[in-house]
Amino acid sequence: MSEKTEVQIAKPLKKHKSVQYDRWGYFFIAPFFIVYIIFSLIPLLSTFVYSFTENYRVGLMEVGPTFIGLENYKSVFQSDILKYLGNTVIMWILGFVPQIVISLILGVWFTNTELRLKFQQFFKTVIYMPNLIMASAFSMLFFALFSDNGPMNQMFMSFGWIEENIRFFTYTSWTRGLVATMNFLMWYGNTTILLMAGIMGIDDSLFEAARIDGASPVQVFFKVTMPLLLPIFVYVLITSMIGGIQMFDVPQILTKGEGLPNRTTMTAIMYLNKHLYSKNYGMAGAVSVLLFILTAILGMFSYQSTMSKYSNKR
Repeated sequence: MSEKTEVQIAKPLKKHKSVQYDRWGYFFIAPFFIVYIIFSLIPLLSTFVYSFTENYRVGLMEVGPTFIGLENYKSVFQSDILKYLGNTVIMWILGFVPQIVISLILGVWFTNTELRLKFQQFFKTVIYMPNLIMASAFSMLFFALFSDNGPMNQMFMSFGWIEENIRFFTYTSWTRGLVATMNFLMWYGNTTILLMAGIMGIDDSLFEAARIDGASPVQVFFKVTMPLLLPIFVYVLITSMIGGIQMFDVPQILTKGEGLPNRTTMTAIMYLNKHLYSKNYGMAGAVSVLLFILTAILGMFSYQSTMSKYSNKR
């Protein structure tokens, strides 16, 4: 072996630096966690802390925060919170039941290859458009339509159905019905799109096999469509239920924040907003925590009860 070769062998090999691409993943997901921690996690934890303190403002004087244990929770249960929760549930059910029924019917119609409905894109756009309108605008529209001297009263009188104007917002049934109607109109289009996506994900061969076996359209719906659509249906149910518990903007604007008549349309979030407006952060924190716990319990119950049936059928 030559001397030159020995020198080359003796030289250490240069190490090439390798680029760690996997570390860039943390860089790209960091903004999400930063925003979540600042705007969601910290306020959530502070809400739990405030719920155990006396913290309110009287004029320019601020009282607290002073730790008082469970006193805020006792005050909440001694209030009319159960009545407000009952109002929320009633108005949510009145809006959700027709919403899910109409959405299922439309979803099946639009995805049925045998019907071959014309102008499907137009109708899909039309039913989704109310979801793009702000709730405040919707509420102001209905408030104007059903006011004491509004267009609805004038139309009823022109048809001879009434002899004097109806004061819609002095009747519990009318006011709750209007809130439920607005919630239905705003959200049935979104629900229809979700259910259509779920139905389109079902294999067409299953529908064809059921029809070959002589199944009627009703049997196909209940024996094939609904069991396979159940996961999407559960998602719609849980998200709609959470939205129902958080019902605020429509009844707030329609009843001027008072839950008229006689607080029969006052929702739990409207009650929470009153504490926030009066700067009583302790009571507002307690109401928020209770609603959070209630939402979690109802969500888990809905998921377990429906998905257990889905698992058994599979």
